Amino acid sequence: SEIIRDNPGILDCVKEGIGRVIGMGVPHSKRLLPLMALTFPTVLHGVLHYIISSIIQKFVLLALKRENSQNLPTESSNSVQSMLDAYFPELIASFAASLCADVMIYPLETVLHRLHIQGTRTIIDNTDLGYEVLPINTQYEGMRDCINTIKREEGMLGFYKGFGAVVVQYTLHVAVLQLTKIIYSTLLQNVA
Repeated sequence: SEIIRDNPGILDCVKEGIGRVIGMGVPHSKRLLPLMALTFPTVLHGVLHYIISSIIQKFVLLALKRENSQNLPTESSNSVQSMLDAYFPELIASFAASLCADVMIYPLETVLHRLHIQGTRTIIDNTDLGYEVLPINTQYEGMRDCINTIKREEGMLGFYKGFGAVVVQYTLHVAVLQLTKIIYSTLLQNVA
């Protein structure tokens, strides 16, 4: 591309940043959206994720505490298990809340990522075929246009492209939680 062959000056990055903030196109890409057009979807994603995860975390924690109160041991000598029972439900509730929020908000996150990288010099691996890279050549005019384009060209499953990474992330998270529980209970039993 021509921008790669140019020798950019020291302040070109600042000039391009200011151009993006105020919404004026920069010479190498007219497809960059102004940051003001990206503010609403970014804030919406963050607020929705927080609200959903907070609500689910409270419900899961309430359910786990209710279950633990019904299964209280009759002996109070098992303080090791009670310490574990007091700490671990918080981790489970946080995990469940984050998982549910990420699954529910993933379509919005897909839209958000596509809007953020539009107009940048970005290529991605074609993981379906495995032997080529694909350039990102989109021309979305905003959030609504991106949603309509994905729905029209890729169908509803287009909103969940790349979801396998989330599955891998939470699979590793479950493994870490289980390892943490084992280590924590072993340490508590050694202390007791």
